[in-house]
Amino acid sequence: MSDAQPRSGPPARKRSNARLAAVQALYQIDLSGSPPAAVIAEFRKHRLGHEIDGDQYGEADTALFGDIVEGTVARLPDLDRAISSALTPDWPLERLETVLRAILRAGTYELLARGDVPARVAISEYLDVAHAFFTGKEPGLVNGVLDRLAHVLRPGDLEGGGGETHAH
Repeated sequence: MSDAQPRSGPPARKRSNARLAAVQALYQIDLSGSPPAAVIAEFRKHRLGHEIDGDQYGEADTALFGDIVEGTVARLPDLDRAISSALTPDWPLERLETVLRAILRAGTYELLARGDVPARVAISEYLDVAHAFFTGKEPGLVNGVLDRLAHVLRPGDLEGGGGETHAH
């Protein structure tokens, strides 16, 4: 899917692109064991805003991208503990697919460390990322886990909303 605005876009689109790229970078780090700084530099230089093999990578908020990747890696034990507390015992974190783990980790990082991002926005954004990768039940799992964690990590942030978390 190519973006109609090749050089720039609205700030919200750049933030969405940053989140998608962060999940891809976290996936790469998880599989390859590459240092986060090297993967971030590679994405900034070669992927964000570039076309690769016919796929257009949208312009991204590079500061948000870097913060999500670095922050997620730095706080991985805390994030994994929080995510595990929201999963059922028969589906531990280690059993989840690598991309799904990356989505949950990045979303949990934003809920935990990015108070400037409303919880509903973070949940909605990572639900969109999940839909970009999965067509089955995985987006529902992402929505459920992040919603549960938002109620624990940011109880006042979700009051007064009601209804479905994801609005599009």
